[in-house]
Amino acid sequence: MSLGLLFPGQGTQHEGLLPWLEAAPAAQRWLAELAQRLGADWRARLADADWAASVEVGQVLVSGVSLAAWAALQPLLPAPAALLGYSVGELAAFCVAGVLPPGQVLDLAARRAAAMAAACAEPLGLLAVQGRPLDELIAWGSTRGLAPAILLEADQLLLGGPRASLATAQAQGEAQGLRCTPIAAPVASHTAWMQPAQPVWRTALQDLTLGRPRLGLISNAEAEPVFTADGAREALVRQIAQPIVWPRCMDALAERGVRAVLEVGPGQTLARLWARRHPQIPVRSVDEFGSPEGVAAWVAARLASR
Repeated sequence: MSLGLLFPGQGTQHEGLLPWLEAAPAAQRWLAELAQRLGADWRARLADADWAASVEVGQVLVSGVSLAAWAALQPLLPAPAALLGYSVGELAAFCVAGVLPPGQVLDLAARRAAAMAAACAEPLGLLAVQGRPLDELIAWGSTRGLAPAILLEADQLLLGGPRASLATAQAQGEAQGLRCTPIAAPVASHTAWMQPAQPVWRTALQDLTLGRPRLGLISNAEAEPVFTADGAREALVRQIAQPIVWPRCMDALAERGVRAVLEVGPGQTLARLWARRHPQIPVRSVDEFGSPEGVAAWVAARLASR
């Protein structure tokens, strides 16, 4: 039996996420840490879009929620064959793979967020653009002072850059028939604008003893497995300032022979992308279920049927 896991990034959090978490005993450790860092009312405060979208809140929240969900699910599921995180979702993935110590993950998420926020010498952001081949979209963004951040599909990507340039690009793109959607993230993640954050982030990771991956772990930086602690550290540092080619990352996960895939965390974005890229391999988000037992039943049925 081969199970693959996807861990989402910032922007997937929402007020009604994973309502069964509070009833899961194994999740309480992570929920308590989230309450300590973000306040006991963090779930209610997700209704405040500005608060929820801040990089300092979003990166800690999605990391803690994803790991809380995995803590509840792990006793009910087979050991995963391979894991893949999306952007800050790599922190949860690297933790589950045995690279990052669990007790340090949310602190690392906070330090990563702080380093990226401090790197913003001007207001920055991200814009999803869809409607032309990727090479045309990259060139289109470049002429408007924007850089590719995450390549999502054959005709869709995230562009990063100054907010003023993003607003101009959105207006022009919509006038040209492109689908343009601002992303609720106040940084230009995975672009050269984040290079000033890399030394700070590297120092945070060098303060820790990282483990060798115990499971198949795909990195955003290379879209390939990482096998050593040093390789994992370097992959985490590099990815914040270089584009992510998400289809290649998904392909690398599929090549590990997974027969079913779970998105572990809030939202369903990664599950939808996976279903379009690899429709032959069933996928669901745990955010679609009402209990950990429901997730486990779906996984068991999928793995037994193939």
